[in-house]
Amino acid sequence: MYRAHSPPRKYEEHAYVLDFNPRGKSSTVRGREGIIITAIGEEHLTLLEILGVPNSTFEIGEKIYIGKDGRTKVLSVLGKMEYEKTSSSAQSELPTVVENIVTNNESKFVEYLNKAQPLTPRIHALELIPGIGKTYMKTMLEERERKKFESYADLQERVGFKEPVKHISERIIDEITGESRMNLFVKR
Repeated sequence: MYRAHSPPRKYEEHAYVLDFNPRGKSSTVRGREGIIITAIGEEHLTLLEILGVPNSTFEIGEKIYIGKDGRTKVLSVLGKMEYEKTSSSAQSELPTVVENIVTNNESKFVEYLNKAQPLTPRIHALELIPGIGKTYMKTMLEERERKKFESYADLQERVGFKEPVKHISERIIDEITGESRMNLFVKR
């Protein structure tokens, strides 16, 4: 049976590796040691600390399965992490990995742009995305009224808004690092 609104999933299914320490100590759960991975969840874009299966290998940027059933390389998701507590190498990998997520989940982000609403009478959600000022916003709203955007290329072509992936990623990084007051994409 198809339901229009599936209930929001509480758990992430996949995460992308930002950093790992083969002989690490958990910073979120006392006394847990082993392969400690810093990753970012694909769906909610939250930073996670993950315990890997002993002797398994990980690569930076790798997409790993962290869902409930059938994990192969992940023992447990230890908890959420704060950006400040992540390693400098995790922080330097973040922009690349986030751009990958925004690229790989194009339909989700394009749908967001198609549905974004005003947050207050004066501020529209779209304006909070870097590079979208009042002018682009107006054009975007007019264009999506006529016909929903189908892809980043479609958006770029019809609105002239260059490099949507880069700008959406920039916004996500601001939300992860705590630069922004309101979150559009990152689940708090």
